[in-house]
Amino acid sequence: MIDLKGKVAVIFGLANKRSIAWGIAQKLSEAGATLAICYQNERLQRDAEELAAELPHAKTFRCDVAIDADIDAVFEQLKATYGKLDILVHSIGFAPNIKNTVLQTAREDFRIAHDISAYSLIALARAAEPLMSEGGSILTLTYYGSEKVFPNYNIMGVAKAALEAAVRYLAADLGAKKLRVNAISAGPIKTLAARGISDFTKILNAVEERAPLHRNVETAEVGNAALFLVSDLSSGITGEITFVDCGYNVTGL
Repeated sequence: MIDLKGKVAVIFGLANKRSIAWGIAQKLSEAGATLAICYQNERLQRDAEELAAELPHAKTFRCDVAIDADIDAVFEQLKATYGKLDILVHSIGFAPNIKNTVLQTAREDFRIAHDISAYSLIALARAAEPLMSEGGSILTLTYYGSEKVFPNYNIMGVAKAALEAAVRYLAADLGAKKLRVNAISAGPIKTLAARGISDFTKILNAVEERAPLHRNVETAEVGNAALFLVSDLSSGITGEITFVDCGYNVTGL
């Protein structure tokens, strides 16, 4: 068993029990980590508090990752509460008007998609670094639409490509400080974010038909991979994109 007792993990992007972040939070908590759950605004506060109540010793903090002052404030709160951080999980992605093709994407929509989906990882890593003086792990979530064209994924695919590049560059920037930065490319899961993708069921069906395991991945399986990647068992792994998609990415026709 992986033991995370004494480790403090902050998780961004936990919306509900269908969230990939919930599967990760459960696994980290089961391993003994102390969890800080960050929610975006007051509208999401009650949901975050209800989820945190199911995890031993978990606390909630408000932070809108699109606002630098919020990021500064929440990390001051985390410092005052825990004194340090060991793990940061970034499970955030958003693109306005995602139904528009890439060709028809407006400049402002492009900016917002990249700000929330990619730059937020950079901003959070920069704020977390002083609290991770003993080393640690930063983990984000991506999707295969960053590499291949998926119907209706549109500008989010471009933003996820930027996120994956950020993972590699951050890994290089932070490696000397014993900080590792990795990403999980999860297969399609019926999350709140997935609802915004038209014909999402067709993607689920295609994966089930073509993936070597002939099924879709579950959030608990992503949580297991995340637990490995934030633990000392993966101490030699950084800058990597790890697929947890029942093998779909290895297939052709």
